[in-house]
Amino acid sequence: MRILNGILAAVLLLAGVAPALAQGYPHRPVRVVVGFPAGGPTDIIARIVAQRLSDSLGQQFYVENVGGAGGNTASGQVARANPDGYTIMAISTGFLVNPSLYAKVPYDPVKDFSPVTLVAVSPNVVVVNPQVPAKTLPELVQLIRDNPGKYSYAGPGVGSTPHLGGEMFRLTYKLDLIHVPFTGAAPAVQATIGGHTPIAFTALPSSMAAIQAGQVRAIGIAATERAEQLPDVPTFAEQGIKDQEADTLTGIVAPAGTPKEIVDLLAHEIAKAVARPDVKERLATLGFKPVANTPDEFAARIKLELEKWGKVVRDANLRIE
Repeated sequence: MRILNGILAAVLLLAGVAPALAQGYPHRPVRVVVGFPAGGPTDIIARIVAQRLSDSLGQQFYVENVGGAGGNTASGQVARANPDGYTIMAISTGFLVNPSLYAKVPYDPVKDFSPVTLVAVSPNVVVVNPQVPAKTLPELVQLIRDNPGKYSYAGPGVGSTPHLGGEMFRLTYKLDLIHVPFTGAAPAVQATIGGHTPIAFTALPSSMAAIQAGQVRAIGIAATERAEQLPDVPTFAEQGIKDQEADTLTGIVAPAGTPKEIVDLLAHEIAKAVARPDVKERLATLGFKPVANTPDEFAARIKLELEKWGKVVRDANLRIE
């Protein structure tokens, strides 16, 4: 009986730990890990979120860039961090792709993390060199079919969302279309401007300036609705090409076991932040649309993305050792 009472007391004590943690949270600075160098979209959005959380919660949220292995190094570190709310992570779609793409990764995106919120999304866009005669996606499909072995597409690296979107497009229509990987989005767009690779699949922010300058022509948005920044460019679905949505995601996760009260608080404060007109405008400038969904909604989206991109990686026989 004494042992049973002791166990019961311990359970009751643990049950009160999470609310107690959340009640005084945060009482010291919070680390926001980004798995890429400073300056990219994930880093910029993480800094916007960190600044707004610092303002609203009264403690410093600071960004720490931990590069390496396509974000895997940072994800492995955060997976093993103390789940007390003082280490969180800004993730991109690579966080969900890498477990299928790499032979081994140091984390499980579902078991090792508590989703906080999907902050914002940016669609992929298909652009072509102005000399390419196709003005629509169906015309591009026909052009590639009529010229087997002639066409290639640029992408910002193996396993990036644009690369996988391009592979999904190629596999769906059984196209003889070669992927040419570059070290980033900027050189991929430049190669298309120069006509070296006549087609590019990129995230919207990466090609926006070139589209607006007329250096490339946008012919399709891989999203459920048109991009606010390019209202005249139709979606894939509007052109009869279904189930090809390919968003670049930026979200916030915490180590698994982080108290629910803390996760919910962070989600709530981030939702308030991205609803601000100035933050919306900043995200739009980056080519992103705010989402700020609930932790449960983000968890469902994570599972959906894992399944979708895992299938593309397997069907395209992609692998990084």
